[in-house]
Amino acid sequence: MKIICDTHVHSSNSFDGESTVREICEAAVEKGISSVTITDHMEAPEIRLGDKSVYGNAIKSIARSVADVEALQSEYEGRVKLLKGMELGEPMHDPKLTQKAYEIADFDFILASVHNLFEEEDFYYLEYNERNVKPLLTRYFDELLDTAKNADFDSLAHLTYPFRYIVERTDIRPDTAEYADVIDEIFLTLARRNKSLEINTSGLFKPINSTLPDLDLIRRFRELGGSMVTVGSDAHNCKDLGAGLEEGIKLARMCGFKSFTVYENRQPKQVAIWY
Repeated sequence: MKIICDTHVHSSNSFDGESTVREICEAAVEKGISSVTITDHMEAPEIRLGDKSVYGNAIKSIARSVADVEALQSEYEGRVKLLKGMELGEPMHDPKLTQKAYEIADFDFILASVHNLFEEEDFYYLEYNERNVKPLLTRYFDELLDTAKNADFDSLAHLTYPFRYIVERTDIRPDTAEYADVIDEIFLTLARRNKSLEINTSGLFKPINSTLPDLDLIRRFRELGGSMVTVGSDAHNCKDLGAGLEEGIKLARMCGFKSFTVYENRQPKQVAIWY
């Protein structure tokens, strides 16, 4: 039986999310998605700003997200499994604030990400040119390695996140071979810590036209001992829920994975790949 699970979904409890948790559940039922993990944004350093954050009060937003999920879990039981997660951004920038994020709820899943370098804006807002791309990416992968080594999380999100914007806005297509050593160390760290690598399918519908990371990097993760992958659409609305997941799952299979992973109560559950 074909089982599709989306482990990276944002509701309207994220500053950039458009659909309520209920609307997401209805869309999941309509699309035949077996389980959805709501992973609303928790940019950990923003906790210090409280209500003054331009992204909204981080703790209040995640508390609402969890409450919305808990309120609907039993109602949708048997139609779609609804799981509590968060996308934990920049967990190493301020570990004390990050600890506050962990304490909000008993999460099923924590997806770690780096959206911006220390004391910099999100990569979405940066301007790119031939001079700054390599220094920015060098710092990015170093921060990602620090996250992989030291943060408490289950899966590492969209490994090549900045590439999405660099390719979209410039003629530059970064070569991951230039960062092969640090990427290998990230993969070895994930394997050693028994953590998952996310196959993020959002890039399939953007100018980069590939998953984040792409096939070659997923294969390299497997070669270096990686045993688990999660697959997520990074949807911010019902229309994009589940988009590209079947292709992401196929890529996992091509790289030697016989299953993908869904987390419940922070424990990995393997879902057999049917291809």
